[in-house]
Amino acid sequence: MMKTKFLVITGLLAFTTFAGSNTLNQTAQAAVLPAQITPTNLEIGKGLKQALEIATGKSSDQLSAVNGFFGNAAVKILFPPEAQKAEKTLRSLGMGKLCDNVILSLNRAAEDAAKQAKPIFVDAIKHMTLQDVTNILMGNQDAATQYFEHATTPQLTAKFKPVIQTSLNKANATKYYTDAAKAYNKVPFVKKLNPDISDYATQKAISGLFVEIAKEELNIRQNLGARTTPLLQKVFSFADKNKK
Repeated sequence: MMKTKFLVITGLLAFTTFAGSNTLNQTAQAAVLPAQITPTNLEIGKGLKQALEIATGKSSDQLSAVNGFFGNAAVKILFPPEAQKAEKTLRSLGMGKLCDNVILSLNRAAEDAAKQAKPIFVDAIKHMTLQDVTNILMGNQDAATQYFEHATTPQLTAKFKPVIQTSLNKANATKYYTDAAKAYNKVPFVKKLNPDISDYATQKAISGLFVEIAKEELNIRQNLGARTTPLLQKVFSFADKNKK
């Protein structure tokens, strides 16, 4: 009888020790888990830069393709606001084809220029500081887009403008728009148009690029399926949890 009691007590002690060991192990694992999930500063930097390279590269490629601007209603370049009344007048006078040629050539010029964007963004990404990276990761939904607008617009303008001017000339857009402006300027009592269109086309090409980058940034932030690497998943999951 005593032997039986001893075995029961021993068994209970062994079970309690085993259960306690499991609890300790689970507690230890729980303590270690956040450290495994939380990315290091190096991982955050690499992950965000990887995401930005994907977003900017995809945007540049899409917009530099044929109809990248012309076929995309969100960024399609139309007559300047101050010239839209002129466009309406010219179309009413049977010059619709001339207006169509202006619009098509403006968008073709922007598509040519968009090819120049990718290396400018890559350079900007390389020069990001840890503070830049942290501010973007934990910032607003368009924090990266705003950073690029601030950091790259002067370089983009310098690169885009000569390409756009050459493309406008090649596509006869300069001539088309000049012809359209001159035709409109002959209409009595109208406000005269500036026939130089290259500055406007450059600005619209750059703003269209940022529209697409903002869309790609939002996609990566909100769409789990867009986080295509383990590092992206780790970094943006961390951001999701810490921004709530």
